[in-house]
Amino acid sequence: MSEYENNQNLASNAQPQQQGLDLGRALGVGGPDIKEVDKAENFKATLFRLVKYLRPQYPMLIAMILIAAIGAWFAIWVPDIMKKVTNALVDSVQYFVDITRPSEGGNNQLYSYIAPVLWTCAILYVLNALFQFTSGLIAASMSQRVVSRMRTDVKNKLDKVPLSYFDATPLGDVLSRFTIDIEMISLTLQDSINQIITGVMTVVGVFIMMMRIDWLLSIIALVSLPLLLIVSTAIVKRSQVEFARQQKRIGQLNGHIEEMYTGHRVIKLYGHEEESIMTYEQINQALKRATRKSQFLAGVILPSIKFIDNLVYVGICVGGGIRAGSGLVTIGDIQALLSYTRQFAQPIENISNIANTIQSSIAAAERVFQVFDLEEMTPEGERRISVAECEGTVDIEHVAFSYDKEKPLITDLSLHVNAGDSIAIVGPTGAGKTTLVNLLMRFYDIDKGRILIDGVDINEYSRNDLRSLYGMVLQETWLFNGTVADNIAYGCPDATREEIIQAAKEAYADTFIQTMEHGYDTILKEDASNISQGQKQLLTIARAILKKPRIIILDEATSSVDTRTEKYIQSAMLAMMEGKTSFVIAHRLSTIKHAAVILVMNHGDVVEQGNHETLMAKKGFYYELYNSQFAGVTDENKDDDTAAARFQQT
Repeated sequence: MSEYENNQNLASNAQPQQQGLDLGRALGVGGPDIKEVDKAENFKATLFRLVKYLRPQYPMLIAMILIAAIGAWFAIWVPDIMKKVTNALVDSVQYFVDITRPSEGGNNQLYSYIAPVLWTCAILYVLNALFQFTSGLIAASMSQRVVSRMRTDVKNKLDKVPLSYFDATPLGDVLSRFTIDIEMISLTLQDSINQIITGVMTVVGVFIMMMRIDWLLSIIALVSLPLLLIVSTAIVKRSQVEFARQQKRIGQLNGHIEEMYTGHRVIKLYGHEEESIMTYEQINQALKRATRKSQFLAGVILPSIKFIDNLVYVGICVGGGIRAGSGLVTIGDIQALLSYTRQFAQPIENISNIANTIQSSIAAAERVFQVFDLEEMTPEGERRISVAECEGTVDIEHVAFSYDKEKPLITDLSLHVNAGDSIAIVGPTGAGKTTLVNLLMRFYDIDKGRILIDGVDINEYSRNDLRSLYGMVLQETWLFNGTVADNIAYGCPDATREEIIQAAKEAYADTFIQTMEHGYDTILKEDASNISQGQKQLLTIARAILKKPRIIILDEATSSVDTRTEKYIQSAMLAMMEGKTSFVIAHRLSTIKHAAVILVMNHGDVVEQGNHETLMAKKGFYYELYNSQFAGVTDENKDDDTAAARFQQT
C-alpha cells in the first residue's frame, strides 16, 4: 500500500486546477458510482444559464465586483506613488555628493517629504486589504445563498420526477449532484470569481499606469500578454486531461480496494488473493503514470510564466537604463515599471491556475441543470380521499404498461378485487408481480387502461392521498438511524406511545423490544445492523399496522427469515390483513395455498385465476409452477406443509 499512499500524497500536492476533481473525495462521497467531472458539453450555454440563475444575487454580485475592483486599484497606485520616494532618494544622493550646495536643512526636507508618501502607501495597502476582505465576505455570503437555493430547487425537482429516474440512475450519481456538483459551484463563486475580477482589473490598471509612465517600455509588457495567454492556455488544456485521467485512476483504485476489503472473505475462500493483487498493481501503475504526467504539467506552468515574466523584466531593465541615460525617464519610473511588471504577470498566473476549476464548475452546473430539465410526473388529481372513506374495492381495466416502449411487459391486464378480499399473486421472476404493485401505488403511470379504487380512477386522486390508503411490507426492510419508537411511528408521526406499543404487540415485536437495553428508546444503528433480519421485518409490520391502511401490500415479506420467525411474521400479517383488501406477492407457493383468490402472472398478464384446488385441477401453468417447487417431495411432506400453513393461519 505504500506506493498507493505515495501517489495519493503526490495528488494532494497538485496545483489548484485539481481541486475540483479532488472535491468528491474531500466530501467523502467518492467511489466508482460518482461520475467524474470533466468538461461541460455545452460550456457557453451552461455559463449563460448559470448567470441567469444568479439573477436574485445580482446586487451582491455587482457590489462584490465594485469592491474587488476598487481594492485592486488601491494596490495598483502604490508603485506610482513609491517612485516619488525613489526619485527623492536619488536627488538626495546627488545633493550629498555635490559639495558646492549648502548643507543646512536638506536632510529634514527629505524626511518631511518621504514620510507622508510612505504613510499614503501604507493606507492604500490597508484599504486594499479591507476591500478584498469585504469582497470575500460578500462572495461567501452570495455563494452560500446560491447553494441553499440550488439544493432546495434540486430537492423540489426530484420530488416531482417519476420513480423511473431513480430506477435508472445510480444512487451515487444522484448524491453527487446534491453534494459534489453544487459544492463545486459554491467554491467557484466564492473564490474564483473574486480572483478573476481582481486579476482583470489588475492587468488593465497596471497597463494604464505603465502607459502613463512610458509608452515605449509599456509595449514590452504588452507583447508578453499574448505569450502568457498562449503558453498558460496550452498547458492548462493538456494538464486538465491528465488530471481527469489521474482522478479516474484514483476512483478505480478506491473502488477496487473497497470491493476487495468488502468481499475479503469470499476472496480468501476462492483463493483469489493473487488476482486481486495483480489488478491492484495494474491500476496503481496506471495511476502512477497519470500522476507523474499531471504533476509534471502542473509544475511546468509556473516556470513557463515566470520565464516570460523574467524576459519582460530584463527587457524593461535594459530599455529603462537606455532611456534613463538619455534623460527620458527617471530611476523612480524604472522602479515603478519593474513593480508593475511583477503585478502584470501575477493575475495571469492565478487565472491559469483556476481555469480547470472553472471548467469543472461549469460541468458541475450543467449536471445540476440536467436535473432541472428532467421530465416531471403527470399532474396531481384534485379529488380527496381518506382511509376512513375508502372501502378498498380495486378494479384494473385493460391496463398496458412497459418500462421500455420497445419491450412490452403488461399488454392487457384486467382484474376485479372486492373490498376485504385477500389476493395472492404468484409467477416466475420478471412476470410483472412487483410492477403491478408499483402501478397500484402510482409509482409509475400506466400507458393504457384504468386503475380504479372504489370506482374512481386513481389519476383523480392526489398521490399523497392515494398512497395514504396503502400499507406496504417489503422483502427488503428499511429502517433509519433513530429510536425503535420513531421507526414504528414513521408513517404516523403523531401516534402516542401507547399506540406504538399496541402496534408492536399486534406485530409480535413487543417481546423482543422489551428485552433491548432501552426498550422502545433503543437507538437503531444505520441500516439497523444491531437487530436481526426477522426483528427488522416485525418492526416494519408494526409500522404498517400503526398506519391503519385500507389496502395492504406484502411483497415477499417472509422470504429472508427462518421458519420459526416466519410463523410470527405470518401471524402478524394475518392479523393486519383482517378485514382489509390485501395483495400478497409470494414465491413460496406453500404460504399462499389457502388464499381465496390466486392470480398467476406470466409475461405481464394474468394467465390463470382461482383458488389453489381449482388451479391444481386445471393442471396448467400454476400446476407446473407448484410441482416444480416440490419436485422430489413426498405427499406426506406436502401434507405436513399444509398442516404447518394452517397452523400459521390460526
